[in-house]
Amino acid sequence: MPRSPLLVLALAALTLPAPLLAEGEAPATIAPPPEGSVTRAEGLAAMARIHEVTTHPRCANCHTGPENIPMWYGGAAGPARPHGMNITAGDSRMGVETLPCTTCHRTSDHLRSGLNAPPHAGLDWQLAPVEFEWFEKSAAEICAQLADPDRNGGRDWMGLAEHLVEDAGHRGFVLWGWNPGGGREPAPYDLQSHVDDVLIWGVAGQPCPEE
Repeated sequence: MPRSPLLVLALAALTLPAPLLAEGEAPATIAPPPEGSVTRAEGLAAMARIHEVTTHPRCANCHTGPENIPMWYGGAAGPARPHGMNITAGDSRMGVETLPCTTCHRTSDHLRSGLNAPPHAGLDWQLAPVEFEWFEKSAAEICAQLADPDRNGGRDWMGLAEHLVEDAGHRGFVLWGWNPGGGREPAPYDLQSHVDDVLIWGVAGQPCPEE
């Protein structure tokens, strides 16, 4: 049976990736709570949610250690395991010495790739610096890393929030974590909630849980 023009248009709308942000639209707002308004307990609760995000497969699978091997799956898709096809990102963390990440992963403004299609992000794909290792790290370990300028790119807590918004503004990996497409499970919460949690944790004095 021939499809009507309206049905064809409707199907196209369902399959084409839609822009995530309008031109000039800020991906998130940086509005820290007033100094002294956040308790240590509230700061620790915010860090617990930050830990949920940073250790989710959409974030942690590219925040791996000195072996330079990205991880695959995890979360609802089952236990995480080393990236298939014996992929290693090499010392460059971009695969320059072996097979560049961009051989399969795409740099694109449209984040939501289709089912079984290569992941898309607005920045070139690579592993995070090894100092930013998050995979299988505890909340105490990640908290200490985020609070240490020598291991977080020289940032204070406000700088961390600004980094999140700036990366998302480039449609980078931060924004991709909540918009992975292809049936991939997104990171928990959303970008604005994650930025707010970093600010709450910072105003609370960057408290870290005990091991």
